[in-house]
Amino acid sequence: MQDVYLIILGLLFILAITDLVVGVSNDAINFLNSAVGSKAVSLRSILIIASLGVAVGAIFSSGLMEVARKGIFLPQEFYFEEIMVIFMAVMLTDVLLLDFFNSLGLPTSTTVSIMFELLGAAVSIALIKIFKTTNDISNLVDFINVDKASEVIFGILLAIVIAFVAGAVVQYFSRLVLSFKYERKLKYTGAIFGGVSLAAIFYFILIKGLNSLAFVSDHFVEDVHNNRIQIIIFSLIGFTILSKVLTSFFKVNILKLIVMVGTFALALAFAGNDLVNFIGVPIAAWQSYEIWSASGVAASELLMSDLAGSVPTPEIILIFAGGVMVLTIWFSDKAKAVVDTGVKLSRQNEGSERFGANYLSRTIVRYSMMFGSAVSEVIPKKVRNRIDTQFETPKAKTTGREIAPPAFDLVRASVNLVVASILISMGTNLQLPLSTTYVTFMVAMGTSLADRAWNQESAVYRVAGVLNVIGGWFVTAFVAFLGAALFAVIIYFGGLIAIAILVCFTAFVIIRNTLSHAKKSKANKLQKKYKRTDIITINEITAESSVNISQVISGIKKRYTKTVDNLGYHDLGKLKKNNKKVGELESEVDDLKGNIYYFIKSLDEDSVEASRFYIHLLNYLQEMVNSTRYITRNSFEHVNNNHKNLKFNQIRDLKKIDKKLQELFSEIKYTFDEHDFERLDDILAEKQQLLDMVSEMIEKQIKRIRTSESSPKNTKLYFGLLLESKDLISSTLNLVQLFREFYVEAKSTL
Repeated sequence: MQDVYLIILGLLFILAITDLVVGVSNDAINFLNSAVGSKAVSLRSILIIASLGVAVGAIFSSGLMEVARKGIFLPQEFYFEEIMVIFMAVMLTDVLLLDFFNSLGLPTSTTVSIMFELLGAAVSIALIKIFKTTNDISNLVDFINVDKASEVIFGILLAIVIAFVAGAVVQYFSRLVLSFKYERKLKYTGAIFGGVSLAAIFYFILIKGLNSLAFVSDHFVEDVHNNRIQIIIFSLIGFTILSKVLTSFFKVNILKLIVMVGTFALALAFAGNDLVNFIGVPIAAWQSYEIWSASGVAASELLMSDLAGSVPTPEIILIFAGGVMVLTIWFSDKAKAVVDTGVKLSRQNEGSERFGANYLSRTIVRYSMMFGSAVSEVIPKKVRNRIDTQFETPKAKTTGREIAPPAFDLVRASVNLVVASILISMGTNLQLPLSTTYVTFMVAMGTSLADRAWNQESAVYRVAGVLNVIGGWFVTAFVAFLGAALFAVIIYFGGLIAIAILVCFTAFVIIRNTLSHAKKSKANKLQKKYKRTDIITINEITAESSVNISQVISGIKKRYTKTVDNLGYHDLGKLKKNNKKVGELESEVDDLKGNIYYFIKSLDEDSVEASRFYIHLLNYLQEMVNSTRYITRNSFEHVNNNHKNLKFNQIRDLKKIDKKLQELFSEIKYTFDEHDFERLDDILAEKQQLLDMVSEMIEKQIKRIRTSESSPKNTKLYFGLLLESKDLISSTLNLVQLFREFYVEAKSTL
């Protein structure tokens, strides 16, 4: 029996390492968002600062993993074997849940996930115990720490509202004072702004960061709490003087300093406090095992009353956990994706939006605009004009090959960090279970709203994105509770076999998601779909257009062949999947069309005529995708409606067209991949031959109708496929013709 629990412990620690990776990947938004978005320093420097904060916070953490042992459930009501079931269910759920959010690139709260998982698993096991004995569900309160669970839910709702409002208000008045042209004003106000900001971050480190460090005594923490007013006053004075000295004599950019110190502070607090979310459960399981081993009592008879005590975590485990966290920050692509979501939702400049508008976001924006118009009418015109002047954004100075400007400026980045630090410090003082993810994200959204980053062009998409993220937070709580409860039941009744199956399933999902994410990242790099501020010359237009054409042609080539093959086999599942894939092609072309504005603005004076070429090129790509969409959608609907399959002769003719198209598409793809544009004339020479072949098949179908064809639905589908194939060929060769003319003209001007 002891060997069984040792195996479970081993699995729990393997899951803990995985949880560290997926958890840190998601929580990276807490401390990287402002620094990355503002480009205060290089990405390498940001990662070094964050790594130092994480390392200090993790290594010197007190390691008191209270929440896993007694924060949510009452351990004295559970036997050792039941406790181990709860812990295994929690870790499996947490790894799967956080990896799911990482794959979507959405931030969620590791604190909320672990708490609701503990709650779900404990409730599940408690109900099993109740149904085996009294059948009185009211006894559930004897097993669960109801007050703590209620605090978590209340803290979530409160944090979302307060963080958003506080961020918006502070940013609004900061911008009124400093404006977007803040460089000159910082000469006079920089010392005060720096003093307030650094004092707030320093107090945050004292309250939230140092509170969890092992070498800090309880007496020191109590002194800080009792003398907080004096600490705030003296730190304000001290940091104001320091800021003045640094800006006046050493010419230090005080805003960059605030961002770097704030990033370190949040990383320190994150590692010191949130470490429990990743390794707290395995540590609690290990301590439970030690208690049980020393007791000599059967696993099904030992109540875990001793687990309620305070037991520090061994230093070696904290050091190892800190190392894993640091490595994850540096090498996790999913961490970058989660940070990218927060940065894009709060960026000042325009660009492609990740989230689509929905009814709720449109309604919110519509009524907000009506409210804003009503308020502006009340404000005197002179005051309104003065306010508008402070919010005027200077035109970006793009030179050379600058790819992307900062998402927002250093003023907003500083406010993000300062407001988040103050709110988390206040929440800690009031003993509210705040989530650092919720606070930092909602502060960032509030500051972006106040900065007028959500204008008429982007508001519905940004609001939709925020609603998606907030909705995801509540989904986290719901899924964490149900998932852990379900896993606990499965493990309770299935034993070691159930654990083995669930661990294998978790490993499969993690590996699959990792490979899928890597594949998507590679595809995105190949497509080079960055904002069009770097395309400025004829040669670069030619190169970029070649990439776009090759990518779309490659997608159409696959989809056309698969549609014809799957239609021949009447394979509904594969036709449905193929139809969905064409939707991804449509999104690619739509993204390219959405960036036309940036493309035209970035052209140099000698290349402006190329904008007409690029617009027509995208139009032909759109027509090609539309034809492919018609072919895939109608093929799917035909089979989905259980109509008769196409006849052998019809499928054979479609395969002939497919074969010719595959040859054409392969030749075009090779031409644009290798930039061997001399082959374009040979490709165009085949145009009439292909069109004649399709026309011949249309005539053959007309003869069939007159003699043997008896299915109107087949005829409709077949004619539709032939005509759209003809349009696809025409659009493809028109695109090649357009590119050839542009290439010849461009070549003559070089």
